[in-house]
Amino acid sequence: MKYINGLIIAGALFLSCHSKNTTTPHIEIKTSQGDIEIELYAQQAPKTVAAFLSYIDSGYYNNSNFYRVLNDENQPSNAPKTELIQGGIWKTKNKIATGLPGIPHETTQQTKILHTDGVLSLARTAPGTASTEFFICIGKQAGLDYGGENIADKQGYATFGKVIKGMEVVRKIYRQNESDQYFDPPVAIFNIVRR
Repeated sequence: MKYINGLIIAGALFLSCHSKNTTTPHIEIKTSQGDIEIELYAQQAPKTVAAFLSYIDSGYYNNSNFYRVLNDENQPSNAPKTELIQGGIWKTKNKIATGLPGIPHETTQQTKILHTDGVLSLARTAPGTASTEFFICIGKQAGLDYGGENIADKQGYATFGKVIKGMEVVRKIYRQNESDQYFDPPVAIFNIVRR
């Protein structure tokens, strides 16, 4: 009887360790400044999460970077301010970045994931044009939400995850040298992987 109970417990542990979490998968951004673990919200932002995971699985983020920063000092004084770090493959694999179809825009009104400290969101021009480029919020950024004042079309940006470990790394990257909103030099992303 002890032997059977032991097998049942061992089997349960094996399954729990090897089953993939499909509603909140975790990823890790491995950077030259440290690692950042992020939880993705597949139920709330299914199209965005599916596309982002497909880019990870395709190896697009291997040897990419954080290249842009917005802070209080590098934005016009008469415009709404934003604090974030932006990364992706725009500078390292531009042909791939510009050749991908846009992801259907999932607004914060739909997902209920607001731009708060550590939230992961997609960069874009018009709604439906976002693909590989992403940013992480530093503090609350309500102007990036649906109806917010930081984008003329008022559709906001598509949030889809949140930093759960490594926010100190995000802040360290945020404090790196920059010139005219661009890191000088860019901060290396060695890879983004599933956890």
